[in-house]
Amino acid sequence: MTDQTSNQMWGGRFAAGPDAIMEAINASIGFDKRMAAQDIQGSRAHAAMLAASGVITDSDAEAIREGLLTILSEIEAGNFQFSTALEDIHMNVEARLKEIIGEPAGRLHTGRSRNDQVATDFKLWVRDQLDAAETGLLALIAALLDQAEAGADWVMPGFTHLQTAQPVTWGHHMMAYVEMFGRDLSRVRDARTRMNECPLGAAALAGTSFPIDRSMTAEALGFERPAANSLDAVSDRDFALEFLSVASICAVHLSRFAEELVIWSSAQFRFVTLSDRFSTGSSIMPQKKNPDAAELIRAKVGRIFGANTALMMVMKGLPLAYSKDMQEDKEQVFDAADNLMLALAAMEGMVKDMSANRESLAAAAGSGFSTATDLADWLVRVLKVPFRDAHHVTGTLVGMAEARGCDLPDLSLDDMQGVHSGITEDIFTVLGVENSVNSRTSYGGTAPEQVRAQVTRWKALLAQ
Repeated sequence: MTDQTSNQMWGGRFAAGPDAIMEAINASIGFDKRMAAQDIQGSRAHAAMLAASGVITDSDAEAIREGLLTILSEIEAGNFQFSTALEDIHMNVEARLKEIIGEPAGRLHTGRSRNDQVATDFKLWVRDQLDAAETGLLALIAALLDQAEAGADWVMPGFTHLQTAQPVTWGHHMMAYVEMFGRDLSRVRDARTRMNECPLGAAALAGTSFPIDRSMTAEALGFERPAANSLDAVSDRDFALEFLSVASICAVHLSRFAEELVIWSSAQFRFVTLSDRFSTGSSIMPQKKNPDAAELIRAKVGRIFGANTALMMVMKGLPLAYSKDMQEDKEQVFDAADNLMLALAAMEGMVKDMSANRESLAAAAGSGFSTATDLADWLVRVLKVPFRDAHHVTGTLVGMAEARGCDLPDLSLDDMQGVHSGITEDIFTVLGVENSVNSRTSYGGTAPEQVRAQVTRWKALLAQ
């Protein structure tokens, strides 16, 4: 078979034939170079430990340390030449280290393998992303608390099925997202605690015969302890899966909020005005102000979900310990992390900048028979009517108001007494939306006093 025929069989994309195909499918440097800082951090800790354990000399360790710092500065300055032929970030760094310091570079890899090296690098990278997610969530929660505190007593409609249900307060609605993102924050922190074990020193899969000190490297890299089983240490990607799961749940919350912002900023609702910083115009319709940032946040959920599913599929059938399939663990994690951090920052910006239109919120709060439940509750509480009967009476009154094109407070006392003779003038004290929200004083309710109490609680939690 001629080279030309072979190339045609392998595909015109690869002019050099099968060798080029193998290099292309095998190399990861195109994406794992993002872990350069973590790779150098891990190598510095490993070299220091080897010297302290007497495995390499202090002079070799110092040469390695200085050489690694030189490489890091080259990478940060954009002067480092990455090579696909060297496959990955680990071999690229090691090859450059040999060019800089010569023979001592060959001693760096003593007592470790690329298997535990990549697991350590990746853990360090994911841990950094969890820290970034925590920072982003804290900032978003703080912005929501500011909104909640400012609008603790601003009435607005609460919805179920996107239909007017009962009046709530703007502050109460904002605090709902504080709770949701607060759970995301706890998941981020839990995931970080659980993944904080160091794989370095597990070597290829069985540990090493060199007298290394894995606790020293774990401590130097900020891990709580060394991973306890060398097979598990090199094959574990739970930390990446958990990061993607946490990111997916957080993305759901971001998307739900984004959806509400899209609806609320529409001309039909006018509940909020988004700032120009997070809106765009139309190329042909000059009146348009589009909530593009919110729409893009809503869309990014698909990418994050896709990353989660992709890595689940990569890992689901792998025997212990390391398989090359696991090289496919990084690109989707990198992409998900990028999009999560961007979405968190954009949402924080929108929340900080947006203005709630108090008059529009209040007007909508009183529409759609939103105080019907208050009427039913009054019948139960004051007249001792069984709730199911009260529900029926209220439904009849709602039907009457709907037929007349008015709201419940617009019905006369005679109208109401025609449905239930026990109704008194006192009923009108519960039909106003302000009275409705002020009455919801149960823990976690929408009453302004409850909203302010929750804001105070959360501010104290964040201060800790």
